[in-house]
Amino acid sequence: MQPAISLQKLNAIIKSTLDVHLDPSYWVTAEIGEFRDSVRGHVYLDLVEKEQDQLVAKLRANIWSYTYQGIRKRFEDQTGEKLRSGMKILALVNVQFHKLYGLSLTVKDVDPTYTIGERAKRRQEVIDRLTKEGLINLNKQFELPTVPQRVAVISSQTAAGYGDFVNQLESNPERYRVHYTLFQATMQGKDTPSSIMAALRQIEERISMHPFDLVVIIRGGGAQTDMDSFDDYLLAKAIAESALPVVTGIGHERDECVADLVAHTKLKTPTAVASFILAGFKAFEENLNLCLTRLERGCLNSVQQEERALRDFDHRLRLTAANRIQLQREIQNRISSRISNHAKHRLKLQHVSVQIFGKEVRKLTERRLEKARLLLNHSEKHLLRLDPNTLLAKGYTRTEKNGKPIQSQNLQVGEEITTISLTKRIKSIINEIETHGKSGAL
Repeated sequence: MQPAISLQKLNAIIKSTLDVHLDPSYWVTAEIGEFRDSVRGHVYLDLVEKEQDQLVAKLRANIWSYTYQGIRKRFEDQTGEKLRSGMKILALVNVQFHKLYGLSLTVKDVDPTYTIGERAKRRQEVIDRLTKEGLINLNKQFELPTVPQRVAVISSQTAAGYGDFVNQLESNPERYRVHYTLFQATMQGKDTPSSIMAALRQIEERISMHPFDLVVIIRGGGAQTDMDSFDDYLLAKAIAESALPVVTGIGHERDECVADLVAHTKLKTPTAVASFILAGFKAFEENLNLCLTRLERGCLNSVQQEERALRDFDHRLRLTAANRIQLQREIQNRISSRISNHAKHRLKLQHVSVQIFGKEVRKLTERRLEKARLLLNHSEKHLLRLDPNTLLAKGYTRTEKNGKPIQSQNLQVGEEITTISLTKRIKSIINEIETHGKSGAL
């Protein structure tokens, strides 16, 4: 059994051994577990190492005031953020062993490029996971409303960015009316992701009663460290799976956070988000005016076209009517000519027929006249033969009693009778009457 030694002597042996066998300094990768500033400007911190969120190594460390001022300025200039708990760093350290305070590390330098790379690595891992799960462009599949009049705003009521957003909306010169509802959330610090996700859940719960056109996530400018909250996987997933299109205005000019990547539309500042919303109104109004102008021009063109068509139709109608009239006139003239020619021909035929008929009539008339003449001559001769004067001229006489022939009278002796010859009238008294037969001779 070795002889016992005092604790102080053991610490002296440890310190002597470390001083002999350790290098003057080492570059060590570790995570800052606890970070404390002192009134004198020194920084006391714990450097830890974790595997699957389990602590596997831990050492106390310090950065003396003079050294810290140089490290802090260069680190913040290159990374845009401050050294803080939870940050992984690459530090140049000296191993110190104090008889009273034990083992510790003195930080001589911090490499900002390593921290930048670690932050970028974590961010890229989140982006790769979201891409693999099909979430990067999921929210972008929504079609933005033409006029987003009902906006759900996730922000802090006391944030300057929210005030800028509201002022931009309410003081727009066109006096567009935008209805916005604030859903209060923490916009910086470790509670930011869970607070924003809670606000998203509240919005989705109210959609059935109070429908919104889109969701706006806005915050004012802040430290670079505040941006890490917007690289959170669960927050990005909640934004991507939102039931409404999400527009972000995180308020950091240089970097693009993961929340911006999964959002439907990313803008730099809250003011830019308000201008974007108002631009939708302006575009709709301009498009409406353009449609009205096109409608007016279309109507005017249609009227002009119809007027031209009407004039063309009137011209064609007049030409057609004139042509039809001219054609009818020509047809009428041809018909009239044919009728005239036909009438003349008919007249000629009728004239010839009349002439022929006239000749026939004359011939017939002449024959009939001749026949009538012959008949008349015969009748004349017959009448002449029957004329009493003819008989009287031959020496015959006519005897009458009281102007009537004696053949029809009953004569008596002593009555007076008159005998008429061609040249004389002789009156006699009947002395004797002798009767003869009908066939008796005179």
